[in-house]
Order: sequence, then C-alpha cells, then structure tokens
Amino acid sequence: MNKIGFNVLAWTAAVSDDLFPIIERLKTIGYDGVEFYLGPQEAAAYQRMGSFVKDLGLETTAVMTLGADENPVSESAEVRQRGLDKIKWAVDRAHDLGSKVICGPFHSAHTIFVNRPAEDREYALAGEVLNAAADYAAQANITFALEALNRFECYLCNTMEQLLKLVKAADHPNVRAMFDTHHSNIEEKSYLGGLQTIAPVLAHVHISENDRGTPGTGQVKWDDAFAALAAIKYDGWLTIEAFSRNDPGFANAIGVWREFNEPWDIAENGYKFIREMGLKHGL
Repeated sequence: MNKIGFNVLAWTAAVSDDLFPIIERLKTIGYDGVEFYLGPQEAAAYQRMGSFVKDLGLETTAVMTLGADENPVSESAEVRQRGLDKIKWAVDRAHDLGSKVICGPFHSAHTIFVNRPAEDREYALAGEVLNAAADYAAQANITFALEALNRFECYLCNTMEQLLKLVKAADHPNVRAMFDTHHSNIEEKSYLGGLQTIAPVLAHVHISENDRGTPGTGQVKWDDAFAALAAIKYDGWLTIEAFSRNDPGFANAIGVWREFNEPWDIAENGYKFIREMGLKHGL
C-alpha cells in the first residue's frame, strides 16, 4: 500500500510546537507521514519538528510557494536570483524536517499573471532556476515535485503536458512532478490521460476533493483517479491536502472564504477513504 500523508495546512501554515498534539493524533489514525508548508519560521522550529516527527516513527514531506518578488520567470535577473535563494532556503528547512520531497508550484509566483499564455522563454527561465536549485537539493537527497495549478492560480503550468515540458526544461534528475486531483479535476480531460503523460517523472500525489474538503464527499471521479494511479503503478505518497480558515492569513492568500469540512473529519474519514480506494484498485 502506498504511504498516506496529511498536510497540516488544514490547521495552520506555521511550523511550531503547537502542532505536536495534532501530529500525535494523526499517528494514531494511521498516517505514515505529515506534510508541512515551508514558511518564515526559524530553523530551530523546523529542527524541533523534524526530531519530534522522527521520534514518533513518522516521515515528512514539504510544500512551498513563491511570491512576486522571487518569481523564477521574471524578466529581472535580480528577482530570479531571489527565487533561487528562496528555494535553497526551503531546501535547508526541508532538510531540518527530514523531508526528501518538496512539492508545490515554485516554478513561478503564485497567482501572478501577465495577461497572456506562457511563453517558451519562461519555461527556459524557470528551468534554469530549478536546475541550479536542484544541484543544491541533491546534496541533501531532496527531490522537487513541481505542481501544475488550475488556471485561476497560475498561467505557466495548468496541465500535465505543460508540467512535463517544464520538468524537461529543468533537465535535472532531482526535478520531477506531482499530480493533484483538485487541479486536475479542473484542467485535465481525464485522470488516466494526465497521469499517463506525467508518469515518467511523477514523484508525489495530492489527494484533494473538488471543494478542498474531505476526500470522497465531492465530485472528483475517485474511481477513475485511483484506477489510473494503479494503471501507471504509482508507488509514492498519497497525501491529503485540504484547507480551512483556521489560519486566516493563509486562507486569505489562497482564496478560502468558508469552511469545507472540519479538519478532523477530513483527517479521519479521508484516511479511511484512501485506504478503501487503494485496496479496491490494487495500489
């Protein structure tokens, strides 16, 4: 069975000791690992968290985003350098956590648009930044799992076809891809088609309902998704990513204006759902 993880963004974007009891309960539910957002906390907070999670017998993965002043596809070399520096900083924090995967849309700045489709030169710019960052990540045995987002959050990579183009532009063994059922529910023609396209470089999967609530309670075609994952013989993480307004600052930044499901409902019933679907489809 694939390892099952839970992204604690359902509670908070901050890495702090306040998460310790939540992580202990996630362990009792049966999760194999926990995913953290790489935010502005000091290295010591990440180190304490990494030690705590390891002592519980859990693993970690990490997720990050970039802002307008650190955009890898900016025309400004100075801005691109800040993007590279931020990714390297994130590698250090992921290493503090003990994570081997950093996922997310850090190929470009989140929700920053230029009122036109992406251009080849932008894939080249992003690829150059990611290649350099991946050299640094390789020293810590960390893999980048880049994420395609829906058209309302990103213009560079919406589909697995575009994401594969970007991974090829980065041209580094530590630059791979992730698949998110929420974004693909909007942008792909089918789960099977999208997963077959990205399968050669797939390193991480987010399990996320169409409304960002409890997996299995919405409109995502879950049988199609899990059957497609089984068809490509995916054996990596299945990590739930769901959101709430528990952290108002983060919720405002990603456009979460209402509650979807209570976080423990998502964690408990989402875990059961993934187990059931995994067994059903032979993952």
